[in-house]
Amino acid sequence: MPLTILSQAQLRALLLSLTKDEIVSLQENLARSLQDYSTGNQENGCSSAYQPQRTAITRRNGCTTLFMPASTGLTLGMKMISLQDGGTAGCAVAAGVDLPEVDKALLRSRGPRSSMASVSSEASEMSMSSQEEGEAGSSTTSSSTPSLPSGCVNKLPVNTGISGTMGAWPGAGSRDTSPQGSVTLLDGESLPFGLINAHELTPFRTALTSMMVFNKRKRVRTIVVFGAGKQAYWHIRLALVLRSAEIKRVFIINRSFERAAQLLRDIYAPENSSWRGDVKFSAVSNDFGEYTRVIHDAIHKADAIFCCTPSIEPLFPARLITAGEGRRKGRLISAIGSYKPHMTELDPDILREEINISHSHRHFHKHVKRSGVVVVDSLDAALKEAGEIIQAEVQPNQVVELGELLMVRHAGRDLTQEDSDSKSLREWVERGNVIYKSVGLGLMDLVTGGDLVQLARLRKIGTTVEDF
Repeated sequence: MPLTILSQAQLRALLLSLTKDEIVSLQENLARSLQDYSTGNQENGCSSAYQPQRTAITRRNGCTTLFMPASTGLTLGMKMISLQDGGTAGCAVAAGVDLPEVDKALLRSRGPRSSMASVSSEASEMSMSSQEEGEAGSSTTSSSTPSLPSGCVNKLPVNTGISGTMGAWPGAGSRDTSPQGSVTLLDGESLPFGLINAHELTPFRTALTSMMVFNKRKRVRTIVVFGAGKQAYWHIRLALVLRSAEIKRVFIINRSFERAAQLLRDIYAPENSSWRGDVKFSAVSNDFGEYTRVIHDAIHKADAIFCCTPSIEPLFPARLITAGEGRRKGRLISAIGSYKPHMTELDPDILREEINISHSHRHFHKHVKRSGVVVVDSLDAALKEAGEIIQAEVQPNQVVELGELLMVRHAGRDLTQEDSDSKSLREWVERGNVIYKSVGLGLMDLVTGGDLVQLARLRKIGTTVEDF
């Protein structure tokens, strides 16, 4: 059995060479696996019943290493990644939370039609705001907040005056926090066929998954990205590759001026012109004097918000989403950076507002109604590891897995005539408030990694050991 080895540089070269059609193909294959994961059907090799528990150890130096085994029924995988997060030394098995049996039966054996009943019933009452108004009219603060010019960091053009200020504000957000490690892939006979550096694979497969909901959104003119590392880069790149014609503005927000500037310089490199297009980019750090006003304007204009940081405190105030003007439009909010109970990129009040389905007598004109659920990649893992979910005290019946959502969407396409529940669900996914929280699955690395190994072999990329 030949073994294909992909180093960090080799994998990055492969990922940068992917066409839109190849990215879509990778995404569709991963989506099918996530659907199988959520069905609970043990005839499907990707089912959660076949996914072993992950284990974490933290060494005395504060470095946490995750061991993430996975299975598709045909292949096996083990991902080992380490992160410097200052944890307490020890070992923990990330077992699923102790859900009541009735909840497990409901969440693991329900059919596609009933699995999203709570979402459909809430979505049917949504009063959608007009999503076709111009960008200038989407926020009443836009007239009072100075607009950032295209390609700038803290109001400085990206190609002038930057180098002299690099490193002026070192510290938080100034280093690459992407996990280091590898993914080992085995075939049905447990023979290794792939060994991949995980430094680039992890952010790529995470962004590939986030784009599954992003692809369904009707309006994606303005995007806000928190972070300036590889997760931020791949979320921006895949969003533009998949929907560049519709995206007009991207805000990059990071604690470090230097890293925000570097990410913008990377995006403006000549070789990226094909996917960058005519999108206007602006980047800002917390040290910027007008930071509060800029982030207020950016959040209110945002159609999609991607949080890509290992933050232990909310990245922006909840009121920008939950109060007054913030309620006038639906947004996709994807939080993928935090992975421990004490971490939280989103204020728990944002999640509480979303899951609170008690009906008030107060009428909000043109305000988007709440769905009553938070979308996650894995129910068990999110309830145990996701700080936002835990701190907001989100209950199992207020969570729906992405695979379940994809199943219902697929079932709806097969109907000759869309019923009211399917229509309400579609409107919520396309225009409503959708909060997606991801903590990552070894299954994602196994499926996407296996596909990338096949592409690498076709393109003669990587190192192959013929008789390993």
